[in-house]
Amino acid sequence: MPPLIADTALIFGRYARQTLRSKPALIFGMVQPLLFLVFFGPLLTDLPLGGQAGSWQTIVPGILVQLGLFSASFTGIGLILERRTGVIERMRVTPVSRLALLMGRVLKDVALLLVQSLLLVQSLLLVCVAVVLGLRAPVLGVAIGFVFVGVLTVSLASLSYALAMRVASPQGFAPVINSITMPAMLLSGILLPMSLGPRWLDIASHFVPFRYLVDGVRAAFAGEYGDGKIALASLVASALAVVAVTLGARLFRQAGA
Repeated sequence: MPPLIADTALIFGRYARQTLRSKPALIFGMVQPLLFLVFFGPLLTDLPLGGQAGSWQTIVPGILVQLGLFSASFTGIGLILERRTGVIERMRVTPVSRLALLMGRVLKDVALLLVQSLLLVQSLLLVCVAVVLGLRAPVLGVAIGFVFVGVLTVSLASLSYALAMRVASPQGFAPVINSITMPAMLLSGILLPMSLGPRWLDIASHFVPFRYLVDGVRAAFAGEYGDGKIALASLVASALAVVAVTLGARLFRQAGA
């Protein structure tokens, strides 16, 4: 096995075991988006959200992308705490690849998010909420949606960990993340399709890459595979992941992780 893959697997295993021991975090990580779905979703079911898809095929993909956006963006807080307790200093003296120190953490975050999403959407949402509230989504479309959210998590977690190596405390980290994620959430159409807003707002949203991911996931949930939205979302997601991982790895190394 190549050293980078072995080192990444080692770091992944360490943080995966650490996460699995935190039962409250796993439980509340799944409950929070469900509460958002139950208390916010019904407000939109009778609104004309545009397109041929039902309202739940618009709402649920947005919640999935929102889960990836916020979960991945705040992962760096844990790294800040490790720096302050000396964990990172001890890792620096090991022969483990610096890139593996980043990617092992990132892959753990992807696995955690997909497990949470899988349990929520397939087991609970598609079986129970879909029947009661009217969501209909093809299995292939749901799988495509998970792939997009997974790639988004890789991108944002990489940047989050890189930023965490540059700031000294959670108090300095959180305002930066909030200043980026909140406008990104509003302009990406996670809550409502941007086509419902004024023309200038719709135009501005096209400069936010998350807009294309949201559109792609919604198209997948609606089974609209040939209208170009999924292909464009794939291109944007891939480019974002390459840029984010490259930049994140460079900053991670420069910071001496």
